[in-house]
Amino acid sequence: MRVPHPTYRFGRFLFDRTGYRLFDQDRAIGLAPKVLDLLGLLVARPSELVTKEDILREVWFNVAVTDNAVTQAVSDLRQALGDDPVSPQYIQTVPRRGYRFIARVAVAPHASERSTSAVHHESLPRGAKRAVAVADFANVTADADVSWMAAGIAETVTNDLRALRDLRIIDRSTLPDAVRRSSVESARASGLDLLVVGSYQRAGDGLRITARAIDAATGEAVAHAKADGPLADVFRLQDTIVTQLLAGLQVPVTVAAAARIGVRETSSLDAYRALTEGRLKLETLDAADVPAAIGDFERALALDPRYALAYVGLAHAHFWRYETSRWRNRPDAVALAAAIGHARRAIELDAGLGEAHAALAFFLASAGRCAEARDAGRAAVALEPNDWRHRFRLGVAAWGEERLACFDEVAAVYPAFAYAYFGAAMVHVARHDLQAAEDVLMQGIAAEGRGVSRPHRFPANGLHWLLGLVRLSHGAIDGAEAQFGLELTSAGRELYAAEFAMDAYDGLGFARLAARDCSGAASMFGKALAISPDHARSLVGLAAACGQLGNQSGASDAMAHAARSVGELRESGRATEAAVAHSMWQVGSGQTEEASHTLLGLMDEATPGFAGWTIPVEPLLDPIRRLPAYQRVLERLAQRAV
Repeated sequence: MRVPHPTYRFGRFLFDRTGYRLFDQDRAIGLAPKVLDLLGLLVARPSELVTKEDILREVWFNVAVTDNAVTQAVSDLRQALGDDPVSPQYIQTVPRRGYRFIARVAVAPHASERSTSAVHHESLPRGAKRAVAVADFANVTADADVSWMAAGIAETVTNDLRALRDLRIIDRSTLPDAVRRSSVESARASGLDLLVVGSYQRAGDGLRITARAIDAATGEAVAHAKADGPLADVFRLQDTIVTQLLAGLQVPVTVAAAARIGVRETSSLDAYRALTEGRLKLETLDAADVPAAIGDFERALALDPRYALAYVGLAHAHFWRYETSRWRNRPDAVALAAAIGHARRAIELDAGLGEAHAALAFFLASAGRCAEARDAGRAAVALEPNDWRHRFRLGVAAWGEERLACFDEVAAVYPAFAYAYFGAAMVHVARHDLQAAEDVLMQGIAAEGRGVSRPHRFPANGLHWLLGLVRLSHGAIDGAEAQFGLELTSAGRELYAAEFAMDAYDGLGFARLAARDCSGAASMFGKALAISPDHARSLVGLAAACGQLGNQSGASDAMAHAARSVGELRESGRATEAAVAHSMWQVGSGQTEEASHTLLGLMDEATPGFAGWTIPVEPLLDPIRRLPAYQRVLERLAQRAV
């Protein structure tokens, strides 16, 4: 059994050695693994001289690296701590010898391992925010006509609590099912400090709502709330519940927070119901539910044309429609434009609605409008810093270090959220730091596996596929095939399942080509094309397999089809995808120098962001990897990912 490491406190920082995370008060700081290893070595030996030889031996395990690696790691650590090397508070340089950690270090009991969506309060510094979640409210009378309120009240209470900066609000969509059903035991296991549970009952035109805030560690209720009134006055009743709970918890409420809690998004109960029902449909991430969700949001807007949240919901529904088509040569651009338009309309109606700005950031990033997307994401985080979803969407819009920092914070709050690791790995792949990419992907796979329940609403599509590509780039054929197989077996009906199943079949095809099993490769590419018949990468892969089998007619047909697919990508405005696919086609046609220059042109013309991030691990580009022009492509791609 592994013995947990202690937890170290110094200044305003906490280093959770077991969880492998550094916190600045309650904010997780994203640092490279080697920098965290260095910190662990220094804080374990406070006031002692730690020589460069010690650091090389303990951190790099005698791997041959230069002193520059140590210097850079120390520099990165100082920057994270805000330490001045001239007048240090934490790390003192001992010239020509090494370093000394000079701050007072307190060794605390080890931080308990976290398994799901929240960081336990015992692992956080004194005065850190309490992690709070709201369970679905119980429908006491089992009245089917108001069953939608179970989620509706919980969502409204959650949103109101987000206005409080002294609480860490855990989004309902991240909660294990048992927590959503008010299980205090599951809340405790999930690392929550407080769980809000409640119920409601209708009697004629009247409504009673009751709620309790329960200390997850002890199971005791520490705050109570009750509100009675007309059903039509449900919004005021919910605000009363929140106000009473906060009074019981003795949480200070600023004027701005009180104003936000009292906001009336709509005066129409029927519009509120339609919004809630639409949101519940979108939570499934099942494409089959999207048309009905659109109908719900449109019904809400017909009842209240100024309902900003309904515009946000409608925007998300159209965006999901776009997402189901994004991997096709001609994605649903109309749906993406509609999503952007509805998000902008929500902001016009309520400029203080962080959810609207975050949604706009997400959509603009998909449209390749990176600068606008970052601005919208930063606005959302500034408005509602407690909402992890805003940080996630800013991460999607951002690139390089800003993206890594955002996803580190998301993973600290919700470690089972797969895309945080996938999105971070994208940066490392673009930097051609494939070991870092593999480490992050393995963390994501492990974190998802530790979840109390599989987070169905946010499936881990893509992690195994990308890990397979990274391993294939190292020549580890068996390891790559195992990951592609796991991608296929984990696929369900979720939003991205078909897209990554196609990618996994491609990966298996490339692995079979590397193993000189051309028949097996052709079969795998055929399965990918059964999902997306016009996918250029699959077609070029099929052409390679056919050519090695001596089927020149099949190879020519596949290459001709691939050329048409590249043209379709260009015509639909997908310049980045077209350039990468065209370079693959050129390699398949023997035009290796031309392929490198196509990719150089992409690096010159693409707007700042993640364009071309898969280039370092694309198997079809293997024949040009040693060309000088291709090396320049890698250099420029890495520079863009700083």
